[in-house]
Amino acid sequence: MAASDDGRHLPGAHLIDAYGGGGFRFADLSHRGSLLALPSGMWAWPVAHASELDEAAFARVIAEADGIDTLLVGTGGDIAPLRKPVREALRAAGLVVETMATGAAARTWNILIAEKRRVAAALIAVA
Repeated sequence: MAASDDGRHLPGAHLIDAYGGGGFRFADLSHRGSLLALPSGMWAWPVAHASELDEAAFARVIAEADGIDTLLVGTGGDIAPLRKPVREALRAAGLVVETMATGAAARTWNILIAEKRRVAAALIAVA
């Protein structure tokens, strides 16, 4: 996995085995930092705090919106609302957005992936 958004990623949707300590474990790999879990794979996501969640942060998600019904947004240790322009951009892309703490989003991702649902997750790493 890449530490930056340089195009490297792990193809495929993978269950998240663990989260915390500033990263995630999935597919027998450890990833430090935030994560986009998309139909195209698991991507490093250069977002460290909910205050950074703007339209640009979701560009890759919007680009893949045709293959996604639901977007889970894990905003870190606490729930933080998305700003109105961000919600509107995601809605315009046809996405149903569920915002929650990262732990809840990771657990929900695992359930929905196991059900073979068309889901994506944008997960801010927590300590």
